[in-house]
Amino acid sequence: MGFFDRVSKLSPMVKPNETATAVSSVTRTLELIGDSWTLLIIRDAFLGVTRFDEFQRHLGVARNVLSARIKRLVDAEIMQRSIYVQRPARYEYLLTQRGKDLLPVIVTLRQWGDKWLCQDNQPLFTVSHSGCGGTPTGAIRCEKCDATVTSVDQIAWVVNRGAPGTNTADGAIRHL
Repeated sequence: MGFFDRVSKLSPMVKPNETATAVSSVTRTLELIGDSWTLLIIRDAFLGVTRFDEFQRHLGVARNVLSARIKRLVDAEIMQRSIYVQRPARYEYLLTQRGKDLLPVIVTLRQWGDKWLCQDNQPLFTVSHSGCGGTPTGAIRCEKCDATVTSVDQIAWVVNRGAPGTNTADGAIRHL
């Protein structure tokens, strides 16, 4: 029996696809950073781009779209706006710790794209660890025993009955 089947048994009125959106951190994260422009802004911020015009030039995105995405990242405290010229006021956009914590996401997306989508196995650029020259990976490690998780079979998805979207009395899932 799959995870969503088990969750749905807690509340037969909720369909599996509704359950996923009711409590999923993945869903919430994708709502915030899941569109391609937002992820590319974050990627470019990791590459050292900080100024609006630089983002616009690197990405070729319409200014209104870029402005909306950067505002959302600032509002979500993924980036912070910092003035670098007083008159006229000019700002740069820097990753906060919350934004820096997205590094494994960007590395893993790059790694997956290099493996499955690069023609002739020639990625646009490579990434290497500045300390030893090795290639960083998006490995999943257990925080308790430090084992590398290599398969979905090694992951247990457990309903957190105390999480928002669950009813702690009977375990029923409800929409947030």
